[in-house]
Amino acid sequence: MSASRPAESVGVVGLGYVGLPLAVAFAEAGLRVVGIEKDPQKLAALATCDSYVEDVPGERLQALVSSGKLRFTEDYTAIKKVEAVLICLPTPLNEHREPDLSILTAGARGVARHLRAEALVVLESTTYPGTTREVLLPILEQENSEDDTLQGVTRPVGKDFHLAFAPERIDSGNRHYTIHNIPKIVGGITPRCTQRAAELYGAIVEEVHPVSSPEIAEMAKLLENIFRGVNIALVNELAVLCDRMGVDVWEVIEAAKTKPFGFMPFYPGPGLGGHCIPIDPFYLSWRARAFDMTTEFIELAGRVNVNMPYHAVGKIASALNANKQPVNGSRVLLLGMSYKPNIGDVRESPSLTILHLLRRAGAEVVYHDPYISHLPDRKLSSVGLTTYEIRRADCVVIVTDHDTVDLQTVVEFASLVVDLRNAVRRRLGRLPGNVEVL
Repeated sequence: MSASRPAESVGVVGLGYVGLPLAVAFAEAGLRVVGIEKDPQKLAALATCDSYVEDVPGERLQALVSSGKLRFTEDYTAIKKVEAVLICLPTPLNEHREPDLSILTAGARGVARHLRAEALVVLESTTYPGTTREVLLPILEQENSEDDTLQGVTRPVGKDFHLAFAPERIDSGNRHYTIHNIPKIVGGITPRCTQRAAELYGAIVEEVHPVSSPEIAEMAKLLENIFRGVNIALVNELAVLCDRMGVDVWEVIEAAKTKPFGFMPFYPGPGLGGHCIPIDPFYLSWRARAFDMTTEFIELAGRVNVNMPYHAVGKIASALNANKQPVNGSRVLLLGMSYKPNIGDVRESPSLTILHLLRRAGAEVVYHDPYISHLPDRKLSSVGLTTYEIRRADCVVIVTDHDTVDLQTVVEFASLVVDLRNAVRRRLGRLPGNVEVL
């Protein structure tokens, strides 16, 4: 590809919550985009333009597919026809809370076998500092052709291909901050790699922030989420202490945030969810061990946040006990199963842990969530939020504060409400006597 000509075609490997919105954004910017996905269920949905990502309506998919700007396949040979490849594959933790890069490395090998000359490869998946250079780069340098006679022939980065890391910053369900107006960090293996990545993302974002290396970009992504995790852990610990002291932690925060400098409000809750904040600290703590260091402060914050669902269940049990009812045998209605408001994503959701703990304690648990109709592995379906269901519950628990849930009706007809998000007071401007807060 000419050094002065921007990319006209993009391949996106992995069409989940990160990859699919990116593919749509580049296609809407006028580039030809091919999305590569190995999950047959996702491919089947995409074949009918049935979007499984809330931020991407099916109508947008249909328009782009019909125009020929966007297509989907499971075949990595499509990489041969694109000038830039974005890798958006999952990087989960294994059972020992250590990074599992098997999906990423398998995808990288698929890309490497079909990569065209001078193509740009960008990793978007969240991972530990050093992954782009130490894991991805060797794969792309060595596995450069389907032709067996060329195996073992290396190709120099910065010349035969370009490689960078550009961390995803997608906030699902956020209508104010989107792909287009969230600044994009890019860090390449070489200055030319960084430049190429910055030029590519300049087609869809208002601001690109180049940094000096992939490691800077990788660490910046972890810092963003660890910053939130640590501060949420702080207010969660204070919430537990305030509960024991009989002090309203929500009023404390409202008072503290009147200070116009030196304070940023964070809010307690029943735990952390999503792929980033509960997971990212473990990438860094695992990596730190290779440098003979333990990230004690970060790991402590993680432990505090992991314990919050247990504190929430204790609060529910205490509230039921005050009504002379044990958890065992009580009917508990959970409002919200997703990890954050107004989306249908249950990844790492504390609601699932609370559901499990209540069931284990003998409660009959049902849930209402307008965004999640079924939980097949829990053998549950969302119940309607009718006055009958509200009255029937011994306790209604607000775990996720979806905007569409009518809290006025909940408060009016419920015998007991445990509000883990301070939603009732925030939305109704009062705290009725049948409502307990975290």
